[in-house]
Amino acid sequence: MAGKKMDVHVEVGAERNGSLAEGTLSDMRDMQRMGKKQQTLRSFRHFSTLGFVMVILSTWEAQLATAVFGLSNGGTAGLIWGYFAVFLGFGLVVASMAEMASMAPTSGGQYHWVSEFAPRRAQKFISYLVGWLGIMGWQTAVVFTTYLTSHQIQGVAALNHADYEPKNWHSTLLMWALLAFGILFNTLYSKKLAIVQAVIVVLHLVGFFAILIPLWALNRANRATASDVFTKFDDQMGWGNDGLAVLVGLLGPSGSFVGIEAGVHMSEEVRDAAYVVPRAMMWTWLGNGLLGWVMGITFCFCVTDVMGVLTTPTGVPFIQVFYDTTGSVAASSAMACIMIVIGIFATVAVIAASSRQLFAFARDNGTPFSAFFATVSPNYDIPANAVYLTVVVVVLMSLIQIGSTVAFNQILAFGVGSMLSTYMISIGCIALRRVRGIPLLPSRFSFGRLGLLVNLSSLAFLLLIYIFAFFPPVPNPSNDEMNWGVLGYGLVILFSLAYYLVKGRFQYVGPVEYVRKDI
Repeated sequence: MAGKKMDVHVEVGAERNGSLAEGTLSDMRDMQRMGKKQQTLRSFRHFSTLGFVMVILSTWEAQLATAVFGLSNGGTAGLIWGYFAVFLGFGLVVASMAEMASMAPTSGGQYHWVSEFAPRRAQKFISYLVGWLGIMGWQTAVVFTTYLTSHQIQGVAALNHADYEPKNWHSTLLMWALLAFGILFNTLYSKKLAIVQAVIVVLHLVGFFAILIPLWALNRANRATASDVFTKFDDQMGWGNDGLAVLVGLLGPSGSFVGIEAGVHMSEEVRDAAYVVPRAMMWTWLGNGLLGWVMGITFCFCVTDVMGVLTTPTGVPFIQVFYDTTGSVAASSAMACIMIVIGIFATVAVIAASSRQLFAFARDNGTPFSAFFATVSPNYDIPANAVYLTVVVVVLMSLIQIGSTVAFNQILAFGVGSMLSTYMISIGCIALRRVRGIPLLPSRFSFGRLGLLVNLSSLAFLLLIYIFAFFPPVPNPSNDEMNWGVLGYGLVILFSLAYYLVKGRFQYVGPVEYVRKDI
């Protein structure tokens, strides 16, 4: 059975319209070694790949959007120093994954790495589980991006119209509109996606200064003191311990870095992927990470009334800070619109990354109706069916918030937990190979002898974040306040186990079975 499936994968350098899909000799050699057929165009280059990953993360924008969580759990000092600790921790995580991305530059990412690097007896099952966790993690990333952007649109509406009362169903409709825009750019304009993301990253950088400068220039009289901002820890939620409150608050900044491996899932559309993708990941971590820290510090200097910001009538704390600083509805709206435009195009990018993860797993027969979702559209040169399924899943998830915002928030929690699991398992596999002294694949991005230390340190950090990802948002929570994300996380695992036992184990052999050992 394995041999029969391998025949489908060993074709390399697929011809399209009489010419080979654009790529380097290194790309062709990597695809040949992994036994994968080149089905998509390699339209991404250095800058567009960097732009794609930076826009997906939108770290300084995400820091503003999620700052409320850090303010509630740790105060301004907790937000600033907690973010910095997360920034350093994710640097180790990104470094570990960047090294694997150079060894095996494939859209499959973590589940492929696990299949190649895990102990032989566990390769098939563990990679299968990681594949499902990765799919659900990326599907919820689309939910999270559209959710935040839709609420920002509602916040601007509330700022400009005092009689406007935001409703959950309003947010759901806005999410659908964002998804429709995402489909448009991921199908009809898919061949322009690399160019569009390169342009949007310019807005990402210019927008940073367009917001940062007014916040500093117009807030001189009412600015918090440096002593309060950098040293005042606050336990607004009543955990009874500032240190515990800060640890709970780490989930906010962690959400700004989850998904940083997005470029990996576009590897088969990147020219010279083994070289470009790892460096795009590292530069994104450093550049976006520092921008996020600076914006977080700026935000904290502008917050003099924490409770006033947390209970803002706009429903969006950073919009209230914009208004308190500028005193102008028009200026605040313009600043918020920068965030919204970037959020719209981040949705486009997240849909692309999510669909490529689904496509890769389907190509390896890991999903129901694998052949359908592994099909690449001859008109768009992308896995269009995977794009459509991603949008359908997000539409269904968005309906949940109409009935319960609490239940909807749990979807986001288990999404983060799923992504962190894929990071820990894949990094754990390569660390184990190093401990056992098993030779690694050649890499154009390597930490050499420091690799094991980087891997183990990143695992320790991820374990800490993983634990607090499933903490309730408040101490002594009621049933409504409980973090039920772990339930969704468990259901995904149970479903993957059930499908594996019923069908998956008969059709899924794992990417390692297609790898050519003679290259």
